[in-house]
Amino acid sequence: MKGKLLIFSAPSGSGKTTIVRHLLKTIPGLEFSISATSRKMRANEADGKDYYFLSPEEFRKKIENKEFIEWEEVYPDQFYGTLKKEVDRIRNLNHHVVFDVDVIGGLNIKKQFGSDALSVFIHTPSMEELEKRLRGRSTEDEASLKKRLEKVRQELSYATQFDTVLVNDKLEVALMEAEKIVIKFIS
Repeated sequence: MKGKLLIFSAPSGSGKTTIVRHLLKTIPGLEFSISATSRKMRANEADGKDYYFLSPEEFRKKIENKEFIEWEEVYPDQFYGTLKKEVDRIRNLNHHVVFDVDVIGGLNIKKQFGSDALSVFIHTPSMEELEKRLRGRSTEDEASLKKRLEKVRQELSYATQFDTVLVNDKLEVALMEAEKIVIKFIS
């Protein structure tokens, strides 16, 4: 039997990546799906570990060849996507594929895999809390933060289309709840 798919999507600042990393360390048989991107590699990143780094031309060629489960052009010539061969590689090992993807990507994966996939939407208890977390990161100027918060409002409108919604109010509680959700689905 092939592994199942676990899709985690959330607005920035919801704690999605923290929850996904915890699950990967805690539950045996889970493996992270490495995304492909056409953005430049950062100094601390490695190809095949953080992302599969492709040129915009290589990315477009793979789109043409229908090698992606889902993909998106986030900015001009800056693509992100999930390669079919990455998902097949993990599932053929009988491992469960874990995705940390944007909301639209998550819904697209769920649509393709149906009951073999569990889609989890993670968010904070309120917009105020989310804004506080984003401001606490101190990684963006006010204009950039405004743009991100507008995107968050849009992403929140998709929450009801996910199989389950996990509110990350207290991290320890959210981690335990995420474990229960995943274990129930893969069992």
